[in-house]
Amino acid sequence: MKASWYGPRFHGRTTANGEKFDQEALTAAHKTLRFGTLLRLTNPVTDKSVIVRINDRGPYVRGRNIDVSQEAASELGMLHKGLARLKVEQVSLKGVNFPAIHLN
Repeated sequence: MKASWYGPRFHGRTTANGEKFDQEALTAAHKTLRFGTLLRLTNPVTDKSVIVRINDRGPYVRGRNIDVSQEAASELGMLHKGLARLKVEQVSLKGVNFPAIHLN
């Protein structure tokens, strides 16, 4: 999947799902995947992986399939080149138990 990244120019703006874009969060934009979808992205050139959450729509540049946050791009080792072909796997949390959180 062809990936690009976005960051400073969009930091603090509202994403398509209504939250504020945080360039330091591990998030991504995709045209059709459901908001909240978790993806494990791997850069085969650097052998680095990261898990991102879909919270925005895009990219709207021909030939690109996903936009990742600046932080995700940095962790994947694609920050300086700007583009990378990534291996993509959907992450399932089915069967994962989360601790209870008590809110007062």
